[in-house]
Amino acid sequence: MSAPPSVGVVIPTRGDRPELLREAVAAVLAQDYPGRLAVVVVDDGGRGRPGAELGVPALANRRTPGLPGARNTGIAALDTDLVAFCDDDDLWLPGKLAAQARALAVTGGEFASCAIEVEHAGRRVARLAGADTVTAADLLRSRMVMVHSSTFLFRRGALWADESAPGGQNEDWDLALRAARRRPITHVDRPLVRVRWGGSSYYAARWADRIAGLDWMLDRHPELAADRRGAARVYGQLAFAYAALGRRRAAVRWAVRAFGARPGEPRAPIALAVAAGIVPAATVLGLLHGRGHGI
Repeated sequence: MSAPPSVGVVIPTRGDRPELLREAVAAVLAQDYPGRLAVVVVDDGGRGRPGAELGVPALANRRTPGLPGARNTGIAALDTDLVAFCDDDDLWLPGKLAAQARALAVTGGEFASCAIEVEHAGRRVARLAGADTVTAADLLRSRMVMVHSSTFLFRRGALWADESAPGGQNEDWDLALRAARRRPITHVDRPLVRVRWGGSSYYAARWADRIAGLDWMLDRHPELAADRRGAARVYGQLAFAYAALGRRRAAVRWAVRAFGARPGEPRAPIALAVAAGIVPAATVLGLLHGRGHGI
């Protein structure tokens, strides 16, 4: 019987939330996995100290500053069969790694994800895909929040994060799309990662970066505009981001495009309400996050 594949886990951090990092590392190390498990923490702040006191290697990001460069720094430092990601504010739940490794062995796939449990303001909501595979068409139609970077497990050398992503925005969606084009993603539809949404997130409300990241995705994946439902979603997100920045004309322009692609797109009227000052963007996000959804 062959040995289970070795797994290397990359945990990027900025070094300013040591307690969350400690919990993330502990949850990874607590996995009941029969193969070799290696963990590396990569500090995007360049200091390379966080994680050293936790008994795992700690590196500084020596590539492009930002999340993709930090992830690639970790990948390059590993010699394992498989690579996994875990954000420093998320938690792997018991059985996550073993379940995904088994699923990859059964399907012969090279990339796996799993369902998640979103935690916000003391409430937890499971987000399931309702399927055991995820295709590129699925990811064009919907961002599929459960195909989250902290769920990724893939064959080392097959894929790298794209360091050209502005502000690190949407690099995980881009990576999943590229993976799904090679071969459908193997998905374990059980919530095996707890994704914690809240004020601790470094990417919580960087609206200009979100806009740049969505523009980058539209340029990099022109097929997004060909799927009317997927296009309406992205246009609606752009409308909301511009509204959150107070740029009303741009918000209206993108809302009109969203309606044109799909008249029933719900983000368009929400963006218009934010642009008109009827409701603050933060209030909308708080209500959505409480239900395990993003904009």
